[in-house]
Amino acid sequence: MSAANTLSGCLALVLMCATSLSGQEPGPADQAVTRLVDDAERGAFVVSVGPMEIPHAVGHQGGHTGIFPPVATVQIPRDAHLYGFDLEIVDGAGRRLSNRLLHHLNVIDPGHRELFLPISRRLLALGSETGAQVMPRLLFGLTVKAGQPLVISVMLHNPTDEHYASVELRLFLRYVPDRRPWPLFSVYPFHLDVGFPAGDKSFDLPPGESSRSYEASPAVAGRLIVVGGHLHELATSLKLEDVTVGKVIWEGQAIAGPDGTIGGVTIGRLYKRLGVKIRPDHTYRVSVSYDNPTGDTIAAGGMGVVAGVFMPAEDDDWPLADTKDPLYELDRQHFMREVSGTYSQLVGVKQEPAPPAKPAAHVHES
Repeated sequence: MSAANTLSGCLALVLMCATSLSGQEPGPADQAVTRLVDDAERGAFVVSVGPMEIPHAVGHQGGHTGIFPPVATVQIPRDAHLYGFDLEIVDGAGRRLSNRLLHHLNVIDPGHRELFLPISRRLLALGSETGAQVMPRLLFGLTVKAGQPLVISVMLHNPTDEHYASVELRLFLRYVPDRRPWPLFSVYPFHLDVGFPAGDKSFDLPPGESSRSYEASPAVAGRLIVVGGHLHELATSLKLEDVTVGKVIWEGQAIAGPDGTIGGVTIGRLYKRLGVKIRPDHTYRVSVSYDNPTGDTIAAGGMGVVAGVFMPAEDDDWPLADTKDPLYELDRQHFMREVSGTYSQLVGVKQEPAPPAKPAAHVHES
C-alpha cells in the first residue's frame, strides 16, 4: 500500500461527519447493549452494538427518525497503539448486511482534550462510505491505555424497503500491543469546525452566497500531516488558514459521488512537505462558503469541518481534559444527548437537561 493510501487511511481514522441528537422517544434500538472485547488473535478490540430492529424505510430525511442505540461508555482492556479499523453489520442469522444501514459511528475520548478546544477528544468517526482503513503500523499509532474510557455514539437508518431483525454492529479497532519497538511515531486526531465551540454543528443556509468561520489556537505545537474535511451540498470552498501570518494552509474541494451528490473532499497530503508546523502563539481559522440558488433558506443545510492527523513536536503525553471546564461539561452533555441545540441555544440551558424531543432531520454533532 502506498504512502498516499495509508496516510489517507490515517485521515479517515479521525475525519468526522457525525450526527447525534438528544432526547428521543422509545425506539427499536433502546435495548441495544454496547460491549468491547479484546480479540488478541485478530489483534483488534471489538466493539459490538446490538441487538437492534431496523424497520424498513427509516432514515433522517423527509421527517423520518434515525435509529439511535443508547450512548455507551466502554473501557480499553490493555495498553496498545491503534493503527486501523474495520466495520461490519450482521443480522440475527449472521448474514452480512450493507454498511448503508450506518449513518455514523463516533468514538470519543472523554479523558483527553481536543487540539483546538478544551472539549473531549474525538478519536474516530465512520459513515457508510468510509470503509476499512489502516495506517502503516510500523510508523504510526494512536496510543491508548488500559482502563481508558471511550464513549460510543451510533446512528443507523434504513434507506431500503427491507426489515432487519436482531442486527448487530461490530467495529474492529486494530492495534499493536504495547512494549513493541513500533510504531515509531505517535499521531493524534484533530478537528476544527465552524460550528465550534459546542452543540449541533449544522446550520441553516440562507439564499445566495454565505460563509461561516471559527478561529482558535492549538494547545501544543507540532505538524499537520494530513488534512481533509466535510461539507454539504452547495458548498463552494472549505479552508484552513494561519490567520497570524495570513497564509492558507489547505483548501479543499468537493468530490462528486456517483449519484451526483458530494462523495468526499479532496485531501491535503501535507507530509509531502514534511507537514505544516502549527504553533500555540498563532491563530488558525476554518471557513466554509456556500452558494444557495434556491431562493429559500435550507434548514440545517450547511456544515464545515476540517479534520486530520497531527504529530506533536514533543513526544509527551497528550494533554488531559479539564473536566471542570464549563465548555467541557457543555460538550459532554451534548454528545451524551442530555441537551440539544446550537451553541447559542445551549448557553442558556447548559445546566439543565433538555426535555425529551424527537430528533430533527440531519442535525450534526461531533
